[in-house]
Amino acid sequence: MAAKKTAMRGSSKKASAKKAKAAPAKADSLKMSEVSPSFTVNDLNRSLAWYRDVLGFKTDERWEQDGKLMGVSLKAGGVTLMIAQDDWKKGRDRKKGEGFRLYCATKQNVDALAKKIEARGGKLDSPPTDQPWGTRDFGLTDPDGFKITIGADQKR
Repeated sequence: MAAKKTAMRGSSKKASAKKAKAAPAKADSLKMSEVSPSFTVNDLNRSLAWYRDVLGFKTDERWEQDGKLMGVSLKAGGVTLMIAQDDWKKGRDRKKGEGFRLYCATKQNVDALAKKIEARGGKLDSPPTDQPWGTRDFGLTDPDGFKITIGADQKR
């Protein structure tokens, strides 16, 4: 139930964003064409393996410093996600992922995606579910606690 409420909040924001997009833009309005979130992670290699091998992202760029991997840019379709190794300057007990959910839209079959993710060792927080706002989605959590919802519009 909590996962559904969280997904609803994330999708409600998506619905609100659609409404805001429909309103005429003011001359001084912010206009963006894409967003590329970046997560600081506890174990870069573990997170890279999860995003690549479990979710299916492809490695786009790798950033090294003195021969050590410090960050990676990942791609899935037109989406870019970046992950970087935590330098621990803010403490090793710093919580990650709290109060944050990444909503990812796809045109792929959500049930098939969920099955592939589970077959590759992923654990779903919530199974594929039809939502009252017209999407079918499922939720999962990355190794650092970042919440992700993957959904498809069912109004096709």
